[in-house]
Amino acid sequence: MRILHTADWHLGRSLEGRSRLAEQAEFLDELVRIVEEEKVDMILMAGDAFDTVNPPAAAEQLFYDALSRLSDNGKRPIVVIAGNHDNPDRLSAASPLASNHSIQLIGYPMADVIKIDVPRAQQQMTLAALAYPSEARLEQVLSESHDEVLLRNKYDERIRELFSIMSKQFRPDTINMAMSHIHVAGGSSSDSERPIEVGGAYTVAATSMPEAAQYVALGHLHRPQNIKRANTLTRYSGSPLAYSFSEIGYAKSVTILDAEPNQPVKMREIPLSSGKPLVKWKATEGINQVYKWLDEGRDTSAWIDLEIHLTNTLSIEEIHRLRKWHPGFIHIRPIFIGEQEVIEARQANLPIDQLFTQFYEKQTGGAKPEADLVQLFLELVHQEEGSEEGVEE
Repeated sequence: MRILHTADWHLGRSLEGRSRLAEQAEFLDELVRIVEEEKVDMILMAGDAFDTVNPPAAAEQLFYDALSRLSDNGKRPIVVIAGNHDNPDRLSAASPLASNHSIQLIGYPMADVIKIDVPRAQQQMTLAALAYPSEARLEQVLSESHDEVLLRNKYDERIRELFSIMSKQFRPDTINMAMSHIHVAGGSSSDSERPIEVGGAYTVAATSMPEAAQYVALGHLHRPQNIKRANTLTRYSGSPLAYSFSEIGYAKSVTILDAEPNQPVKMREIPLSSGKPLVKWKATEGINQVYKWLDEGRDTSAWIDLEIHLTNTLSIEEIHRLRKWHPGFIHIRPIFIGEQEVIEARQANLPIDQLFTQFYEKQTGGAKPEADLVQLFLELVHQEEGSEEGVEE
């Protein structure tokens, strides 16, 4: 049986107000092509189909249209679980219609496995599908205490218990897999994942993944990665698009699995090419360097985070000119030369009086501040620090 594992589509998500729907539609077209070219028998979608609990109509239309195309009129089963961004009731509301196309939409965590006939492979899968299991969606209070360590242990214990219950329903004559939308300890995260834990309270240990499963398909973390300390092959497929500049350098992909009952799963990545890249420009030579890059046609199809080093502020007209020339500018962050030197000095852990002296010399063309002026500055700093401590107390 050939299975495709994907997750974290976040349909409807924008980037600082810029719609990503066109890029998401491009990804779904690419996914349909991959599924057909790879002759995929079944699809696992591990949560966060949408970016909010109340997604725009265009995002919902994109989602259901994609599922219809991917299912091939019910010949290719699909299982979708709710992630922390999804509304579990809204996701599962279409289940009566979706089930007619061999599509299962699971909103809430449950302890029963799903038994799936996969006609293309002439085999069955037993799937332990655990939708995002928050305390509210589990409908139980795990701990009366607010102690973070105790809550984390109770949460981990509950997730391990649910997987154990489901694992007992695995069969030797079927392909046995698990799927969930959780934060497993040891996974590498980015800024674009909305935290699903309070501190570390909703983090699950890697060793709590069900050992009896041949593969555990995870969603939530946007970087494709295997969880090394798990007792069975456990993987985040990652998001199909980069959703924040912290994801620069992530190679986006979907995961293909070849599985047989009682045999190790063979896994490989299929890289994705959809969507605009996210890049950072650091113009240390000022605005003329930016214009040079624009003349050269650099990153014409990218979303850009621009850091530009300046001696004077950019005018509104200049900013409009840049955005008109390249509509991909998301952030235009000026770094003034004196400010940059202070930042570098702070990074070098220089004493505050030396920082003030350097700043004074820069502003006055090299003049040294008198000792009384430095002392006055230090007194003002200490007064400010004292007032902040008083507020905290």
